[in-house]
Amino acid sequence: MPPYTVVIGLETHVQLATQSKMFCGCDARYADAPPNSHVCPVCMGMPGVMPAINAAAIEYTIMTGLALHCTIPNVSRFDRKNYPYPDLVKGYQISQYDMPLAVNGWLEFDSDGETRRVGIRRVHLEEDTAKLTHAVDDQGYRVSLVDVNRSGVPLMEIVGEPDLRSPEEAELYLRQLRLLLVYLGVTTGNLEEGAFRCDANVSLRSDAITGEKVEIKNLNSFRAVNRALAFEVRRQGALLDAGRAVPQETRGWSEERQVTVSQRSKEYAHDYRYFPEPDLPPLTLTGSRVGAIRARVPELP
Repeated sequence: MPPYTVVIGLETHVQLATQSKMFCGCDARYADAPPNSHVCPVCMGMPGVMPAINAAAIEYTIMTGLALHCTIPNVSRFDRKNYPYPDLVKGYQISQYDMPLAVNGWLEFDSDGETRRVGIRRVHLEEDTAKLTHAVDDQGYRVSLVDVNRSGVPLMEIVGEPDLRSPEEAELYLRQLRLLLVYLGVTTGNLEEGAFRCDANVSLRSDAITGEKVEIKNLNSFRAVNRALAFEVRRQGALLDAGRAVPQETRGWSEERQVTVSQRSKEYAHDYRYFPEPDLPPLTLTGSRVGAIRARVPELP
């Protein structure tokens, strides 16, 4: 195999430790609750309901941006991200697109005695989806059960630049990021409950070849991130060695088989048909408010 440079960028999804959900007053602490017990017309996506912004989630996201050395724009906005998945009860997700809460930061971590700095492209805020459980019923039919308790929980997304060069670096980056966020108190960081999970983008390149980017979805442990990326580097390298193209796609990680599996072709921004959320006003972030949040950022580990 010729020498390839590994290019990895991580999109980390962090459930915020607020008492209520992002756009309604339902209890956000759903982990041990009976299915569909922390729900209301807003987070169930009923027609005609109106969302209301969770101020604590905004402050937690700005605090995270400041801790990651980000710039906080004066104006931010929520958008509708449209896609038809069964765990998205209203058919769109309230997220942020071109006007996030924080941009252009960085995170440092130690790797083999060397300090590595990874750029942070953006930190934005959205709502989590419902949860699907796939099972077999008493008659042997495969069924999918929907639990809406998680729908609407504040979800912060931290988009890193493609500055990582190995699966081991990706794991170290995630460990340092989780340590920072738990220290700030903005999340529990519980990986088993899905409070800290990530999507990994990986490609290979050489002097003669630039491979397509492949996304690996919903990795919820440090070991899974490392092993999924290591497998994908080997898989893409074998394809390029054989003179074959690497298709740009979304893949999932099979913990049981220790392989990535193809799920769908990769979506682009225009596939989601973003447009400004009509039920929520833009956010004006004054210097005094950002300064007050900055004063609450503790000395960091």
